[in-house]
Amino acid sequence: MPQAVYVIWAILLVVVILAVPYLVSLLHRTYRGARNIEKYMEQMNTAGGGIASNTGHIEALNNSITTATTILQVAGEINSKAETVKKTLSSRTTN
Repeated sequence: MPQAVYVIWAILLVVVILAVPYLVSLLHRTYRGARNIEKYMEQMNTAGGGIASNTGHIEALNNSITTATTILQVAGEINSKAETVKKTLSSRTTN
């Protein structure tokens, strides 16, 4: 084989020997980054589940507020009618 083939093979061998560790380190950094992203996503999922379970009761609170408003309206009507009864009874006792 000609001398040029040996030189090309030698240059390629040196390039491969130098490039492979660098490429392996880049792949390892990429793997670590992906694992960190996966870990953060798991934490975000857990936090999101907690938020969803804690805010799920808002509808029940809105229903309670609606019911309380209705109760207050009825209580006001009862109070008004009780005042009418009180005035009527009071006028009958003074006569």
